[in-house]
Amino acid sequence: MLLTKTKRLFKSLLPGIFLFGFTVGTGSVTAMAKAGADYGMSLLWTIFLSCAITYLLINLFGKYTLVTGDTTLAAIKKRIHPAVAMFFVITLTAHVCGSTIGIMGIVADVCYEWSKNFVAAGIQPIYFALFFIATIYLIFLQGSTQVFQQTLAVIVGIMAICFLINFFLLMPPLMDLANGMIPNIPDTGSSNSAFLVIASMVGTTVFSGLFILRSTLVKEAGWTMADLKTQQKDALFSGFLMFFVSAAIMAAAAGSLHVKGVTLTNVSELISLLEPFAGSFGVAIFTIGLIAAGVSSQFPNVALLPWMLDDYYERKGDLTRLNYRIFVFFMSLLGLIVPIFNAKPIAIMILSQAFGALVLPATVACIIYLGNEKSQMKEHKFSLSLNLVLGTILLFAILMSYMSYTGIFATLQSL
Repeated sequence: MLLTKTKRLFKSLLPGIFLFGFTVGTGSVTAMAKAGADYGMSLLWTIFLSCAITYLLINLFGKYTLVTGDTTLAAIKKRIHPAVAMFFVITLTAHVCGSTIGIMGIVADVCYEWSKNFVAAGIQPIYFALFFIATIYLIFLQGSTQVFQQTLAVIVGIMAICFLINFFLLMPPLMDLANGMIPNIPDTGSSNSAFLVIASMVGTTVFSGLFILRSTLVKEAGWTMADLKTQQKDALFSGFLMFFVSAAIMAAAAGSLHVKGVTLTNVSELISLLEPFAGSFGVAIFTIGLIAAGVSSQFPNVALLPWMLDDYYERKGDLTRLNYRIFVFFMSLLGLIVPIFNAKPIAIMILSQAFGALVLPATVACIIYLGNEKSQMKEHKFSLSLNLVLGTILLFAILMSYMSYTGIFATLQSL
């Protein structure tokens, strides 16, 4: 009986675990580690606010599908305009292509640095990139969302445990954690840099692709209005995990790099810089967590366009289509760009995640419009108080877009 209940609970949380794995990848690790290294725990409020907004939007997009039976892009296409739906397909595909480049670059670079502990000259990053790209693509070829979810659940469990262990090994003073919950913009003489880091933190957590994918997962799970509470619990569980794991990553960098005044330019630097603080065990745990984060976010990255196209054309999801397999193959090869051309993966990831913040206002505006359609939502039409909250989130999203634009422009000027 207990085993049956546990299996049922695990199955009900799979969509939330999947979204958590999508969100907390190397993009999150990069953004949170960069923030912790440069500003300590002073931007912890950004994580909390981002995760709270993410929980609310995950819940609303999921509920919309339960009430109407429509997935997000299909609803936008029919009830707003096909061009708006295609805007999301194009921009989010561009975003995950950038993420794919950065993810494999970071994972391969970290594995290379770690391999130096076992092989004198280390194993070249290209070999690690090829291994992970091939592994993820072979799993994609299975063509099953359920296989994706179950595989991701195992990887996410490993990642969460690793980063939480590192949190306790490198936990900063409790007063720093408390002060970090007070909203502020760090005064470091370069506000544009702080804007870009904040925008990238928001972009990697409050990610539009997450909410669009949520409706697909809810529909594929076969949930109905009878599962409303299950959907809400699943969304809350996802948001809860996002906050604690993201905070743990920030704390690891704050408790090591920030106290030494070291600015993070390459995530692989953490391998050597963490050792005096956490020892070889702590470094090994962080490295495994980082690899798990990269793999967990790469699964949904490569499958996002197929899911969006099936959503847009209102057809049953099928990842086995030949054109999908060809596209995902070439998209996966983008992961070789950093190892081959020796590009800077952290710069690519920060810019990619900040770009995600530019799409956020359109996403929030769409759910406000859809959720207020009386003919579709009926008694579940958004209340005045919820509209006020969403209006505030929309203003916040516009502000994040401005900060993202400012930070990206300043970064490009400095190149």
